[in-house]
Amino acid sequence: MELHQRQQFDLLLSMAVDRFAERLEQRNEGAERAQARLAADPEGEGIWLTEFTQAVFRDALLDNADGAAWVLAALAARPFPAALLTRLGTAARVGDAASVLAQGAFAALLRDRTDEELTRRATYGAHLLANQT
Repeated sequence: MELHQRQQFDLLLSMAVDRFAERLEQRNEGAERAQARLAADPEGEGIWLTEFTQAVFRDALLDNADGAAWVLAALAARPFPAALLTRLGTAARVGDAASVLAQGAFAALLRDRTDEELTRRATYGAHLLANQT
């Protein structure tokens, strides 16, 4: 992948992590609860990882074969998300399978990075509270 494409992907991921973490923090009354719920059930109430990922792909115009190929190129070194095997089972076209794979791989990375961001926010929030007393 070209360096400028890698930079664009990293910007997209950073924006998605920031927005997802913010949304989870608000919906789940804090970073710690959000992190626990994200770990327990990424598709559960107040989390909806796949739905958020689909929205990111739509908003960034990546919900097509070319967008899927771009995301897959950026994530080529990541392990294959096992949860995707069932979703890929009946894809009618190669482009459909690429899109499912790209969204699933992006969602797995988004989940990991959001978990890290929520940890940072929880730690930083606790640090701020300790300094106020």
